[in-house]
Order: sequence, then structure tokens, then C-alpha cells
Amino acid sequence: MASNIAELLRSTGADEAAAIVRRYCEPLPSLDEVDAFGQMFDRFGDAKVVLLGEATHGTSQFYRARAAITRRLVEKHGFNIVAVEADWPDAARIDRHVRHGAHEASAEKAFSRFPTWMWRNVEVHDFVEWLRAHNGKVPSEARVQFAGLDIYSLNASIAAVLAYLDRVDPAEAKAARIRYGCLTAWQGDPARYGRAVFHLDKSPCEDGIVAQLRALLDKRLIYMREKGDFFDAEQNARIVHAAEHYYRLMYRSATDSWNLRDRHMFDTLTRLLAAHGKDSKAIVWAHNSHIGNAAATAMGWQGEFNIGESCRAAYGDDAVLVGFGTDRGTVAAADDWGGPMKVKTVLPARPDSYERVFRQAFVPASLTEWRSGNKKELRDALSKPRLERAIGVIYRPETELSSHYFEAILPDQFDAYVWFEETVAVTPLSGAPPHGAPDTYPFGL
Repeated sequence: MASNIAELLRSTGADEAAAIVRRYCEPLPSLDEVDAFGQMFDRFGDAKVVLLGEATHGTSQFYRARAAITRRLVEKHGFNIVAVEADWPDAARIDRHVRHGAHEASAEKAFSRFPTWMWRNVEVHDFVEWLRAHNGKVPSEARVQFAGLDIYSLNASIAAVLAYLDRVDPAEAKAARIRYGCLTAWQGDPARYGRAVFHLDKSPCEDGIVAQLRALLDKRLIYMREKGDFFDAEQNARIVHAAEHYYRLMYRSATDSWNLRDRHMFDTLTRLLAAHGKDSKAIVWAHNSHIGNAAATAMGWQGEFNIGESCRAAYGDDAVLVGFGTDRGTVAAADDWGGPMKVKTVLPARPDSYERVFRQAFVPASLTEWRSGNKKELRDALSKPRLERAIGVIYRPETELSSHYFEAILPDQFDAYVWFEETVAVTPLSGAPPHGAPDTYPFGL
């Protein structure tokens, strides 16, 4: 059998690295075997932070794999935070659901902003319901938190700060409305605010927003004695501050705006870990471009950093960076920002890519890790810079090389790599709550 594989590799003109990957990679069980799949990742159970990536924002196997790994790490290894590349207020509504908190009415559905399918999908719904069931079996103080790391919720975060102050300090709520008033005209479309500052010489709203954050922090000891979640209010005030800056930067420098966003996400992660105490352990779900070490990619070579690089610097070997990849299949994505979701065909990977190396290893689903043991041969084989594919919420096959590939050194970018040769798109949820869900179910509000 081995000689047959070797002949197949030669006959297909496979990269020599493919044969080495084949020797070191470990075939993965079916995703239907959730426990068996999760057990493959027990080796990372001692970490402080495990970062689980995705090569696209719309692939079912990536979500299901992360769910299976997370279940195992929560149940067997004491992880108590799931932090995702999503807006804090939306994730907070999911968190209240999974930690059996009080329902809070809202005029909007959770994750109703483009791209809705990224989190409003069947795969996430199934994980959320598992997490709620798990949390129902443990004491309230041991329940796992579901949190958002992202920066885009300017409008919802302002509303959350004001709602909090209305409850605990009505006089300060009036002052906050004045401080935030500069942004009133732009809250529904904050990108317009950035354009107005950059192109129309509108005065920035930064001073009032900084003043509001400072006012909240100055009274933290008082507020922490009151009813309500001060941590949530503080985080939303920090988001308003970061988002205002982000929307101004996005028209000046793509690198600076990227770095601000990832710095905010890393800072949020560290605050979550601190809030849960010295024994806290977190799992991060985000795109490969965020959770891999940017210093090992073209992103870092042009001045960008990310959560993965920051976690590596802060936690060293206590941070595990796991990348995900695929060769072909379908993906949920749009043609343009704000456009409708489509199920699009993913082209087979380019010959000069890492994805082609793993395809030519002829293992349909595998885990390859070079974090432990003597794997110099594997690291050396993968250390030649190659292209790596990144599909976000937009996929344009016709310009794939320029719009979706970047150069990287895989073993420096990740500690391990999860491979699915062929994948399918996530299944988006409809606007109604899933069948059998209670009226308070967060996706259906």
C-alpha cells in the first residue's frame, strides 16, 4: 500500500512536502463522531488559550470542528470562555441564553448586521444549544461565557452604555447622551462618519467619547456595588471609543485600522481572562488571518499584527494556534460588502499553495501538528514560503490570486493545521427561531 501511495505521489507531480505531511499527519474521525473528533485535541488541554481558526467565514466543517474541539476542552480540560470574532452586544445576548441569564428585550435580532450567516447559522445554533445544556448542569459560577471580541457595534454599544446608566445613575445617563450626541447622526452607518471626517473636514467626536469612558471608569467602585453588569457597560464604552477611532482610521490606513481592531480584540480577550480569575482558560474562534502569528505572513511583513501574534508574545507556549484549510467545495459568501449571501463554488487550490501540499498528501481529513516531539523534518518541509488562501465574507473566484491569497510560512504561523479536502457551505438560519426554541431564544428575537 505504501508503495502505491508513493507511486501516486510521483505520478501526480506532488510536492515532496506532501509525502512528508502524509507521514506525520493524523487522520481525523468523522465530524459525526463528536467525542472521538474532540479527543484528538486533548494534547492542547493544558494551554491557557487555544485559538481555532478558519480559512473562510462560511464553511460548515470549520464551525463543526471548532464546536467539537471546544466541547472537549470545556468538558475535560476546564476551559471557561469561548471568545469569537463577533460583536460584543450580539454575543452578550447569546451569553445570557447559554448561562441561563435573564432575557432582555431588544428591537433587533442577534447578529442581524451583515454578514448575518457568519453567526446566524445551524452550526452555531447547535453549539449554542449544547453550551446552554452544559451550563445547566454546573453551578452558576462555573458556567462557560460566550463573548464577542469585535469592534463594529458602535450603535448597539452606545445604546448598552446608556441603558446601563439609566438603571444605575440617571443623572450620569443624561451627561452620557450629551457626550455621545456628536455621533447621533452617524450611528446607523458609522462608515459615513469616517468619510465625513476624512473627506468633509468634520470635527472628530473623540473628545466626548474619551470623556464618557473616563467618567464611567472614575465611578467604577460605586457602579460595581450597584445592580447590573459593570463589566458589560465598561466593555461597551471601550468599544465605542475603539470603533470611533477605527472608522476614522479606515479611510487613512488599512494597516492602522487592522492593527487597532486586532489590538482591541486581544485586549478584550485579556480582560475576559482576568475577570474569570487566575485559573481561567479561553478558546477563540476567528479567521486564520486573526489567530495565526501574523509575523510569519505577508500581513506581518507589511506591518500588521493580530491576536495570534499578541497571544504568542503574552502567553508563549501556553497559547496554541490552530489553523484550518480546505481545497475545494462550496462556501457561503457575498460578491460585495453588504450583498446577499450566495453559496459559491470554491476553486481547487493553486499549485503553489499550502492547500495543494495537503491535498496531495491524500488524507481527506487530518490534523498535522509540529508543536510537540521531534518534527524538524516536517517543519523544514513546510518552511518554504508558499501561498495560503483566505476567504472572508466576500469571495471573488475570478480574482482569487490577488484577492484571496497571501504568502506565509505555515509552521511559524500555526502550531497545528486541521485539513478538510472538500467542504460545504454553512446553513443559514431563517428569520424565525429554530423549531422548538423558546420565544426568548437570542437568534429569534
